[in-house]
Amino acid sequence: MAAFLLGAVLLIVQPQIVPSRPAINSNAETSSQCVQRELLKKTSQKNDFKENIHSNGSCQQLPQTIIIGVRKGGTRALLEMLSLHPDIAAAESEVHFFDWEDHYRNGLQWYINQMPFSYPHQITVEKTPAYFTSPKVPERVYNMNQSMRLLLILRDPSERVLSDYTQVFYNHMQKHKPYPSIEQFLIKNGELNVDYKAINRSLYYIHMQNWLKYFPLDHIHIVDGDRLIKDPFPEIEKVERFLKLSPQINASNFYFNKTKGFYCLRDGGRERCLHESKGRAHPQVDTRLLEKLQEYFHEPNKKFFELVGRTFDWHTFVAS
Repeated sequence: MAAFLLGAVLLIVQPQIVPSRPAINSNAETSSQCVQRELLKKTSQKNDFKENIHSNGSCQQLPQTIIIGVRKGGTRALLEMLSLHPDIAAAESEVHFFDWEDHYRNGLQWYINQMPFSYPHQITVEKTPAYFTSPKVPERVYNMNQSMRLLLILRDPSERVLSDYTQVFYNHMQKHKPYPSIEQFLIKNGELNVDYKAINRSLYYIHMQNWLKYFPLDHIHIVDGDRLIKDPFPEIEKVERFLKLSPQINASNFYFNKTKGFYCLRDGGRERCLHESKGRAHPQVDTRLLEKLQEYFHEPNKKFFELVGRTFDWHTFVAS
């Protein structure tokens, strides 16, 4: 009886044998892993994280490529031109998932729901130009997908400032609201107003540094927005190569519309142009003020060229 009781006690206190596994240092978890898990938690609180699958075999999926900016750099033109490729599925609207807190709190399921239906062989693309200049966005994109391939379209910083102002000016005009002249934004106390948000958005060097903290340069393809306007096909060819797409877009997909003054698209016999809000004339700016703006961007542009290892044909005025 005593032997039986002893055996029972040993059976109870014997440590349970479990399969061996690597020890996990909970303090060694990266910020990326924590944020990714939190995003997945938000989308799976009720086990409702699911792929929306269509009966034809297509489904909504997270983007593999994002056009991150820059605002008024030509992002809409780039997306429309890239959409000519049969292996591209593009989100119609700007999603603002990574830069708007209300959207980001919704989690990845919400983000997926904003994507178009696509087939397994297609690349899903979304564009939100504000991503490039939003400090929190690079890390958030990295936490979702460290292998993300990013498209960034840039144009002459001074011209981009004027285009930025023009968009807001026309938005106010359509609502019959007054809007100050561009000089009132560019000049403050007799000097260039470097606090003007449109100027800050054109400081590409500062914003690019933030992205390069998380993504290597070979994951960011810079499209020359000025060349895309003048001769789109060569720029789109480079994008195809960057995304490892088969060469499907050709020169015949583009034709110059003399009435509008820019290139339009031809797709399977169907012709289409960008919205009339694109290509608007910029306001007339005093030459000296424009030169002051170009002079201000001279050094930041040089730093940007060194950072990315290439140059761009941007207007530069250097005071003698």
